[in-house]
Amino acid sequence: METGKVIVEKVAPSQTDVVWIYAITYGGGIVSGDSTVCDFTIGDGCTTVLTTQASTKVYKAVGTKISEQVLEARIGSNAFLAVIPDPVTCFSTAKYSQKQVFKVMSDSSLLLVDWITSGRHETGEKWNFDLYRSMNNIFHNDDEPLFLDTALLEQGTCSDIAERMQDYQVIAMVILLGPKLKHIQNQIQEDVKKIMSQSLHMPTIGSRQSTSRHNDHHLTKPSFLASCSIFGPKGIGVVTRIAAMTTESVYNFLQHQLSSMEPLLGVKPYSYAS
Repeated sequence: METGKVIVEKVAPSQTDVVWIYAITYGGGIVSGDSTVCDFTIGDGCTTVLTTQASTKVYKAVGTKISEQVLEARIGSNAFLAVIPDPVTCFSTAKYSQKQVFKVMSDSSLLLVDWITSGRHETGEKWNFDLYRSMNNIFHNDDEPLFLDTALLEQGTCSDIAERMQDYQVIAMVILLGPKLKHIQNQIQEDVKKIMSQSLHMPTIGSRQSTSRHNDHHLTKPSFLASCSIFGPKGIGVVTRIAAMTTESVYNFLQHQLSSMEPLLGVKPYSYAS
C-alpha cells in the first residue's frame, strides 16, 4: 500500500553539497494498518538530511491493526546522515511501531532525533494510545552491533502510560555519532551537566530556602530532564535521553544544541520552530 512520498531538494548556501529529503504521508497521517518501508544509501562523502514537514500523526487503531514504519540506511565513508523529524503524535487507541536500522563505516557520521509527544493536548488526549514501539539499531561494517535500543510504551493492566509518565508530555532520544559531530558531542555533554545541575540543585541544609521547602513537604519536579552517555569504541557516539513537560522546551533544546551544524546542513535544524 502506498501511504506517502518524499520530496527531495537541495539547500544552499552551505559548505557541503547537501540533499534534504522530506517524508510526507497522504491524508496528513498514518492510518491503522499502514506499512511503510524506506531504504536509503548515502554515498561516500555525501551529506543527506531526512526530515518531515510536521509531526507524524498516527490515527486510531482499527481492531488489532498496527501502523508500521521501517527505515534502513547505509552511510558511506566520510558520509553524513541527519535524521531530524518532528515528533510522533499518537491519537487515542493508536498502535504504532517503527524500526530504524543504520549501517555505518568507521568514519561515517549520524545524527538521529527520535521523539514522541503524549498526544493531542487540545482534545485532552495524554498518553491515551495503546502501543508505541521504536527500535533504533546501528551496525558497524554491516553486521557488528554498535547501538541497539528499543523504547516501548504500552497500556498495561496494572497501570496506564499516563500514570507512569506523570506530568511529562515528551520523551526524546538524540544520537550523535562520528567524526563530523565530535564538537557537538562535547558541547551537549557539558550543557546537559549544567542543565541538570541547576534543575536538581539542592539547597544547603539549614538555609532559609531549605527550611521553606521542608515545610512544603515536597520538592519542585524538574520540567526538563536529560542524561548523556557515550557508546562505541573510543566513545565515538553520544546518546542523550530527554523527558520534558512541553514540546516547546525540547524544540528549544534541539535548536540550541544543533545550531552549529548550519555549515554542514545549510540551515540550522529546527529553526522553523522558533
